[in-house]
Amino acid sequence: MQKVRKVVIPVAGYGTRFLPATKAQPKEMLPVVDKPVIQYVVEEAVRAGITEVILVTGASKRAVEDHFDYNYEMQNWLKKQGKHAIRKEIKHIADMANFVYVRQKGPYGNGTPVLCAQEVVGDEPFAVVWGDDIWKCGRKPHIKQLVEVYEKYGDPVITATKIDNQGTKKYGVIEGVKVDKGVLEVKKLMEKPGPQKTKSRIGSFGGYVFTPEIFKSLEKTKIGKGGELWLVDAIVNLMKTMPIYAKIIEGEYYDLGSKVSWLKANIDFALARKDVGLELKKYLRKL
Repeated sequence: MQKVRKVVIPVAGYGTRFLPATKAQPKEMLPVVDKPVIQYVVEEAVRAGITEVILVTGASKRAVEDHFDYNYEMQNWLKKQGKHAIRKEIKHIADMANFVYVRQKGPYGNGTPVLCAQEVVGDEPFAVVWGDDIWKCGRKPHIKQLVEVYEKYGDPVITATKIDNQGTKKYGVIEGVKVDKGVLEVKKLMEKPGPQKTKSRIGSFGGYVFTPEIFKSLEKTKIGKGGELWLVDAIVNLMKTMPIYAKIIEGEYYDLGSKVSWLKANIDFALARKDVGLELKKYLRKL
């Protein structure tokens, strides 16, 4: 079985929920404390054993590409200033993986960037995560949890987490059969069905390990809601020919396309830091 060594990260979206902040900068470059969202996503992938990061970009995403490039002028300036620790940190951003950039072409929808990465991925398993989702998982990263399930069963794996009644209106819902602790074989995948139409309280979230069969499924999938190519439609089609598993992730999820979730992430990640956590905690106690 081939190892999962590549991740596809779509970053071509407009980030309209954060306008006007995203008018001139990508939403993926919004900071959580002092690092952009996309850096957290990439670091988590690298901790899971990923060595090649494929960023599917658009015309307004040059800042994302520049962030993972070497900035020799800045590095030289930091060296002259004797700021060796931060220089090393800046250099590490470009060193932590091999970065490949693909411009998105085709219809709107979250299935298109995955299909655009086909030539770079080749005939091997790969992960897909979104550029504005992060997980706080402690010892075992989100992608690593998916990879371990893939390594056991050899078939695609999707991210799942427990939700409440309200969650059935906000997220896709998975119905399936438990095959291991925290692992389901998916039998049905529904888009925001509401609490009356399903007994399941397992939500489907962004984050996948796919085999190359997903590309053929995407090519055969018809354009769906809103005139867009949807990844979930391709997954449902793929379920007709092979098993799909879901892993209930152990960790906390932040949708950083949401303003409230972005604010929560900044607070939670800052409180966990030695350099700013104590002072922030004192401030929050005064509120």
